[in-house]
Amino acid sequence: MRMPFRRAATPPEPAPDDVGHALRAPSALHAFNRYEIKYLLPSTEIPRLREELVARLDFDSHGANGGYGVWSTYYDTRDLRFYWEKIEGLKFRRKLRVRHYGDRFSVSDDTLVHVEIKQRVNRVTQKRRIALPYHVARDLCDGRQMIETGSSRDRAFLEEIVELVSSLDLRPVAMTGYQREALVGRDADTGLRVTMDHRLRGRDRDFHFGADAENRLIVPANLSVVEFKANERVPYWLTDLAARLSMSVVRVSKYCQSVESFGRAPRSIFHVSDDLFAGSPALSLSEA
Repeated sequence: MRMPFRRAATPPEPAPDDVGHALRAPSALHAFNRYEIKYLLPSTEIPRLREELVARLDFDSHGANGGYGVWSTYYDTRDLRFYWEKIEGLKFRRKLRVRHYGDRFSVSDDTLVHVEIKQRVNRVTQKRRIALPYHVARDLCDGRQMIETGSSRDRAFLEEIVELVSSLDLRPVAMTGYQREALVGRDADTGLRVTMDHRLRGRDRDFHFGADAENRLIVPANLSVVEFKANERVPYWLTDLAARLSMSVVRVSKYCQSVESFGRAPRSIFHVSDDLFAGSPALSLSEA
């Protein structure tokens, strides 16, 4: 019998540093809403952007000294429903992913990962996630097995995940990975977060985070993806900075970029141009 579909209740807004990820072990369920703006920026411009940002923002607890790795396994239907919802710009859309922060080669069954439902409602991005040991997360998303939890709020969210993967027959479709630097706002800019993601790569098979598998670039190595994320609005000083650096808003999705890079779907008008891949060969395993 299929489990009832219920949405998880929304817990209190997390502290500013929590809206990133946390290599710390959070207590179960996190949820938050925010506005997001994405840019593509030549990697040569990142030092200048970083210098401007650190004058007004602080590195998050793991964002300094080169940042940290972010690895995500995305789930979708056989006909890539979530992919097409993004490409078509549906006002309500969502996706399921399992995410690991840190070195993927150190991942074991007991490593803490996050199972997330990220959805878009008009212009607002909503994310809900729960921290679980990796083997439990795979039982939930791949095995479609309900797991035990001590919280009714957590259970509602877990039931929603099981219902989602079962009713839509979801399976792993793509993996992405990149190196992230993250800064968070202070004082009047509390709730603001800026991320700079470098060396975006991925693969279309061998979806275990610790698999001995090669990754390929899905965005040219000479480009970084920069995101401004705010609870209400992006401050004027930050949009002015983007203008001074000639940063153009783009509608780029790391998941869609990976799907298209591996030929799972035709390259859309939002795909980063192939011409930008000149001089950016595939990463070798040792670089992945």
